[in-house]
Amino acid sequence: MSRKIISLVSTIGLSAGLGTVLGINYERHNREKHLSHLRDLFNLPTIKAAEKESVKLPATQNKTLTVSKDHVDANVPSNATQIMRFGFPGYDSIKTNHDYVLSYDKKNRVPHWVYEHLSRTKMNVPKNLTDRNQSEFLPDRAIHRYFRATNEDYQGSGYDRGHLAAAANHRLSQASYQETFLLSNIAPQVGNGFNRHAWNDLEKMTRSLARNFKNVYVCSGPLYLPRRESDGRNYIRYEVIGQNNIAVPTHFFKVLIMETEQNDLELLSFILPNQCLPEKVDLNAFVVPIDSIERVAGLVFFNENNPPRFKKINGRRLF
Repeated sequence: MSRKIISLVSTIGLSAGLGTVLGINYERHNREKHLSHLRDLFNLPTIKAAEKESVKLPATQNKTLTVSKDHVDANVPSNATQIMRFGFPGYDSIKTNHDYVLSYDKKNRVPHWVYEHLSRTKMNVPKNLTDRNQSEFLPDRAIHRYFRATNEDYQGSGYDRGHLAAAANHRLSQASYQETFLLSNIAPQVGNGFNRHAWNDLEKMTRSLARNFKNVYVCSGPLYLPRRESDGRNYIRYEVIGQNNIAVPTHFFKVLIMETEQNDLELLSFILPNQCLPEKVDLNAFVVPIDSIERVAGLVFFNENNPPRFKKINGRRLF
């Protein structure tokens, strides 16, 4: 007798024209130079350029998200339209929360990606609006129990429960803060030297940028990158933890889109290895071209038919 699989996809209110294909305009030789740097940094195989296909998502109507009262007030509308202004990197198992949107990986029990919108208003709220002692990590009951991560999966694993949408990014209310502790927003991260240091530093840098730009859009996610082993072949190997076999990513990415007061756009993109990194490591060492992330993650960040025009990409002025 077949089992009924419960859909994880929430309806998201977005305008027409959201797409999936990157259209950033910078010279081929610079892109290949950066790809070479990425391959050297993480021992990646050479990837040949390929044509990207355009996929269109039909427009939907705005709807208020229904969320368990254990998490947030269901009468508060989701901010999904603003968060997903630049389109979806992928469409697998989309889950809309009130202040962030994610695509959930049912096989690996971690997100494919998590998208946030940050602003000065969100960054400059009084710290006493939220209390860490009143928040706890919780299984996400919106995820079918077959694919849901639990706290028991992390116990004794040696890994931190690492946020993709950082809790400190969502201090407008205790409810929004608590929602970041749902385990659907979490992935196993090395604690000392990564989650509590380099990744935390990157999150702090993101909040600093949000205080200095009109808008900052953040997309974060796990990666499982190949490594050449002693037999000369490339393998993708990663650990799984707990009874539910939660995948431990080999790397994490973070993509930042910053909008100035003059409505100019800037882009920063990073890949960090999920390992103990040196104290006070220079985050610039992990800056990579965004198409490097797309190719290894199976994602495309922008609409080919209407790509954003960036004034700066990874610190390099384009016009």
